[in-house]
Amino acid sequence: CKILRCNSEYVAATLHLRGPNRGSAFCTALRSYSLCTRRTARTCRGDLAFHSAVHGIEDLMIQNNCSKEGPTAPPRPRPPAPNPHGFEALDICDYERSFLYKHGRPPGFQHCAAFGDPHIRTFHNDFHTCRVEGSWPLLDNDYLFVQATSSPVAKGSNATVTSKLTIIFKNMKECIDQKVYQAELDNVPAAFQDGSVNGGMRPGGSSLVIRERSPGRHVEIRASYIGTTIAVRQAGRQLSFSIRAAEEVARAFSEEQDLQLCVGGCPHSQRMSRSPRGRGRVPADTARALCREMLPVEDVYFQSCVFDVVTSGDTNFTMAAHGALEDARLFLPDAEKLHIFQ
Repeated sequence: CKILRCNSEYVAATLHLRGPNRGSAFCTALRSYSLCTRRTARTCRGDLAFHSAVHGIEDLMIQNNCSKEGPTAPPRPRPPAPNPHGFEALDICDYERSFLYKHGRPPGFQHCAAFGDPHIRTFHNDFHTCRVEGSWPLLDNDYLFVQATSSPVAKGSNATVTSKLTIIFKNMKECIDQKVYQAELDNVPAAFQDGSVNGGMRPGGSSLVIRERSPGRHVEIRASYIGTTIAVRQAGRQLSFSIRAAEEVARAFSEEQDLQLCVGGCPHSQRMSRSPRGRGRVPADTARALCREMLPVEDVYFQSCVFDVVTSGDTNFTMAAHGALEDARLFLPDAEKLHIFQ
């Protein structure tokens, strides 16, 4: 049974496809995957991975509106294995390939973000505006620790913004040395604290890389060994954080690691209403007009934008909400969950 070859060819064909515009190329890869499974059907009838792959393909074809008839891609030539331990040892630092090899289907993903006041979008698509001041963990699991430090958005204001982010990628055998990334206002570096831009000298060091998307304003950190991508941005006088994490990674924590804003949202005592009250620094109607230019859909990103502009008087906060929405558009596995209405 050669179902594992079909699995790995499918992964290789789709690894670079991201976001809502992957369309026809993704359907072509799925049809090729289906063709490969049909060719192995006779020898794979009793193989659970084979049946799991067949059902997975059918579900993905339906979800992505792919027709069963259409072009297929020729199978990619397989490079010779550099060691005798086979696929698992070769790809242990590529989470998506390894997961597909083990389970016969691609992994699921979750999205969390913190931006503006800060506003938190949790892995479960809850949305809170927080009063949190000081340092709070966004994530604390077996693979990642992310801490956001907040300070008042303006003197005398209850609203706070993220002024510092600390991200720790925990040591993982074969793949990476422990790496620490730190960003502060007006200092969003395109390197880890030790000056490196990858996971170090281990065999899978290249499975953790950091890239600058906009100098001093936007970096992206890809941790393919845990199927995770992180975006850090600065807009105005605030930092924002967005993550696309494999479900298995997002859930890898114990009962003691119970305070994670990405998992449970803000503690009840720290939640704020997004309805601007009292006298703001910018009239609400002006803020709404500014936010509508960047965010035509009046969802929670729009509400957050209005709240931040009114509270801070800083029109750059329209960019904070817009950047968070763009990250969500890129990171969310389910486009229907992009907008949240409350």
